[in-house]
Amino acid sequence: MATQVFGSDVAGVINAAQSAAAGGNPAIQLGGAAFNLPQPFPSPIDWRDCTIYLLMLDRFNNAAAPPNFPWNLETTSRQGGTFNGVTAQLPYLRDLGVKAIWITPVLKNPCEKAGYSYYGYGAQDFINLEKRFASDGTLNTAEKEYRNLIDTAHSLGLYIIQDIVINHAAQVFDYLINNTLQQPTDPPYLNAPLGQEPSVEWLDATGTPNPAWINQLPAGTVPGLDDFIWPAELQDKVFFRRQGQNTGNMGPEGFIPGDFAVFRQLVGEYDATVPGEEVYRTKYGTTPVLAILARCYQYLIAKYDIDAFRIDTAKYVRPDIVENFCNAMREFALSLGKKNFFSYGEIWDSDTTINSFVGRHSSQIDSGGLDAAMDYPLFYVLTNAVKGFAGVDAVYSMFNARNTTEESLVSSHAEAGRYFVTFLDNHDQYQRFNTPTTPASQVTQALACLYALQGIPCLYYGTEQGLTGTINPTAAPEVVREALWGKPTPAFDNTNAFYTDIQKIISLRTNTPALRYGRLYFRELSQDGYNFGQSFGVGGLIAFSRILCDTEVVVVANTSTTSVFKGFVLADLDINRDLGVYSVAYSNVGTTGSGNVLSKTGLVLDGPQPTQPTSIACLYIILQPTEVQILS
Repeated sequence: MATQVFGSDVAGVINAAQSAAAGGNPAIQLGGAAFNLPQPFPSPIDWRDCTIYLLMLDRFNNAAAPPNFPWNLETTSRQGGTFNGVTAQLPYLRDLGVKAIWITPVLKNPCEKAGYSYYGYGAQDFINLEKRFASDGTLNTAEKEYRNLIDTAHSLGLYIIQDIVINHAAQVFDYLINNTLQQPTDPPYLNAPLGQEPSVEWLDATGTPNPAWINQLPAGTVPGLDDFIWPAELQDKVFFRRQGQNTGNMGPEGFIPGDFAVFRQLVGEYDATVPGEEVYRTKYGTTPVLAILARCYQYLIAKYDIDAFRIDTAKYVRPDIVENFCNAMREFALSLGKKNFFSYGEIWDSDTTINSFVGRHSSQIDSGGLDAAMDYPLFYVLTNAVKGFAGVDAVYSMFNARNTTEESLVSSHAEAGRYFVTFLDNHDQYQRFNTPTTPASQVTQALACLYALQGIPCLYYGTEQGLTGTINPTAAPEVVREALWGKPTPAFDNTNAFYTDIQKIISLRTNTPALRYGRLYFRELSQDGYNFGQSFGVGGLIAFSRILCDTEVVVVANTSTTSVFKGFVLADLDINRDLGVYSVAYSNVGTTGSGNVLSKTGLVLDGPQPTQPTSIACLYIILQPTEVQILS
């Protein structure tokens, strides 16, 4: 077990990985047979080629045992998912069309009493795995089975995205004021001035504050591996914020300083250049916390051949620290031979905040930073439009605003899609997109739009099996965290209607470059064939084109639940000057057929006043309520 990130055992793994990168591709054993798997596994050329599948490790599958509780019961306790459970279903995910699998955190959390989180976001050890995910509950087996999961995924052409945290650790200490222990969250010393933070009492293996461990351990004390925090380099109170809970107040430096609920925030920007910090600067450099965390995660890349990181609570870390961390991951991966290691972050905010963290939008223009962010702006407008909670024009408005923001930052060739991981729901929501009352056609309509719009689409586990949330929902994210493998009907049924529809949508995206790289244009519609304007309001149409070179793909979605649309949608006049034929490549209600591009004269509304009559190209379409068609 590694206990120090600057120790010989960690250095040995890192050096071995770098040596292997220069030494060829050794054969490994997979399923009892030798397989010549490239080491390390090479990165994809472009992550827009990789549709993502998000699975919660504890709630996805255990091939050897049923869930610990009823599969669709809302619970904050562990259900029992394992590494081997994921490995067993990798062919199922490959056949769905998935190319990358995002796995929730795998690092060791404290014991149950000490605040163990089944979802894994409260690490007590930043370099060793959570043994509860092993088939026999031991660390040695966990390491073997996690590496086997990744090697097997690679042998199937799948990439592994590991969810990580650089903002916080577990509840590894409690606060002490005037010799009195405080409540775990929201204490009265929130935003205490630097240098006047309260004392801390470190927790032992049982989750109990140890009165002998106030601020620091007595000389000669060696904590157990379940005590305190690991690696040893993090066992210093000054590396923690110690200012109480803060989950919503942005600080002056562009991030949220303070504990995330009971999870204790690390001071990522800790500055060892100031006088008196020589001891830290000598050991770790000018930013010790950043250096320690970077080394931890470089070790995980080297040991397990991870392909990408999703960074939890990224907006709670100062933007330049996030950038420097991502650059350290990217450069280390390059030293191994992974030429396009991918990092994307949870920045649950507006485009303006996202832009301060991501890629060339960030302050360090030439350094990279985060490659992408989860697309919360699109999540809200697309969900509300398809479900009839808001007008469809909100989708257009969001993209128009994004184009304005990015005008001087990305090219005109649809590069924006590289910077966003798009989704309809995830493990942090209080309900799935597909609720018990949601029509199936609304789900598939939203998914078709998602996979056809700009971005790298991510599917939440169980969507392909029609999961609708737990049977006893409350206002908690556990509502969307069912134990999939306990489902009484086949949990991994590749004939399920949702599975086969999603399979078709992903296949269409995979085989249509315009849907991955194409420029995005929202299209005007008309019912009389002469007056064209964009649809607006609840129950309207979402209409857009993706154009790449001389190929145009047209997507039209009727969000009305009651009205049929019969009319025309604009197409590109230059691309369609030969008046070709468009076919329905996908319809979520089974419409088939094709139609000629029509050449007409019409009025295209541009703002409140119509333009002069002009030559246009358009398609005549008929859409049933909640139907989406992708025409190519």
